[in-house]
Amino acid sequence: MSALAQLGEFVATYRADDATRAKIRLHVADTLGAWIAATGTDEGRALIRYGRADSLLAGQLATNCALARLSEVDDIHLAAMITPGAIVIPAALTIAAHLPNEESDDLAAAIVVGYEAMIRLGVAIDGPSVLYRGIWPSYFAAPFGAAAVHARLAKLDPKQTAHALALALIVAAPGVGHHTAATTARWLAIGQAAARGWEAARAAQAGFTSDLAIADGDFLKNVFGVTPNVKALSEGFGKPALMEVSFKPWCAARQTMAATQGLKEIMAEGVSAEAIREVEAVVLPPHLKMINHGVAAGDRFSFLTSAQFQMATAALRADAAYELSGSKIALPPELPSFMARIKLVVDESLLNAGYPKSWPARVTVVSSAGRHARLVSHVPGDPERPLSASDLRQKFSRIVAPILGYDSADEMYARGLGALDQPPTALVRDIAKIAVRSIGSRNGS
Repeated sequence: MSALAQLGEFVATYRADDATRAKIRLHVADTLGAWIAATGTDEGRALIRYGRADSLLAGQLATNCALARLSEVDDIHLAAMITPGAIVIPAALTIAAHLPNEESDDLAAAIVVGYEAMIRLGVAIDGPSVLYRGIWPSYFAAPFGAAAVHARLAKLDPKQTAHALALALIVAAPGVGHHTAATTARWLAIGQAAARGWEAARAAQAGFTSDLAIADGDFLKNVFGVTPNVKALSEGFGKPALMEVSFKPWCAARQTMAATQGLKEIMAEGVSAEAIREVEAVVLPPHLKMINHGVAAGDRFSFLTSAQFQMATAALRADAAYELSGSKIALPPELPSFMARIKLVVDESLLNAGYPKSWPARVTVVSSAGRHARLVSHVPGDPERPLSASDLRQKFSRIVAPILGYDSADEMYARGLGALDQPPTALVRDIAKIAVRSIGSRNGS
């Protein structure tokens, strides 16, 4: 049996147990926060304006997934280099809202298998490695995850589901290049990739077939230069991959967070920002080029991926970590000089500290009181340092309150936690209304 046939069997027949459903609730609520918060960004408004003219489900699904992903507060599976929640959860809620016979158990199962499909594909292609040669793992896996979601919600049989996954794999694309404009096509592209996965599953539902051995042969090697680990797609279906997914504790590229957390922990021991003279952050060699840079006005992505900016912001204005607008944040005037005190270096030995399941960093601070060092192997939100439901609620409130206000943010968080217990039609509709209002508020209307 091919790898996709085995994965298709799992996707078509999976049922979530109570422990898994409890975990799903937290991820749904967290992703809902990312989705809503993104409507307050310039990139988000551009997506909403573009998507408003499209009343079809594919266009709605693309916009919703794109919004959640651009937030950079969505969840992430480190070993796969995949951000599954931003694709799977908006896709599941959007599709389910259009299905007349959607049931709670099916929605829960669809979310789990969507995570499973994306993460397994990310591991199979060695996401942490291929990212740095131009293949964006989450973009590549988005059709695969959305196809799994629709297959499960529409109750496709195992063979149809396998064909849905195979069709999704042949419409996968490697990357989008580097974009810096406020209306970057990066997010538009990943939303449309998710929509292609939904369309692939619908095609399989209508009877179209594909090569079920496509993952086992040389297709990925010949086309993308990737030799997949086929076992990652077809074996070990015991513990859901969802359980290994990290929540992001604040808004930034995850590659910057261990160093930022290290500085925060040193300062929490009594070292003030004014006393800090030098900071050295030892980071993973694969991460250095991505995160070792300054920031550029109008390039939100540069703010999210600059370790120097993230660390300086944590030292001087910690609440800014929950603002999604990047260069639009009001920052202290001393920020550039603090950034200049931060030096990033690499240490190959960090790769032996559990990478890629762990993304460690070692921070050394020289202050007027002496030297202070901290090794951070896991940040809050990783499975090894889990965030509580209270922590996640606080994060949700911080990122969503600027859009809805605190009382409405609390109400929306509760709706996210309860999304498995009621038809999602009203929830999806209300988020669409929030998105439309965001355009009006920006225009002053």
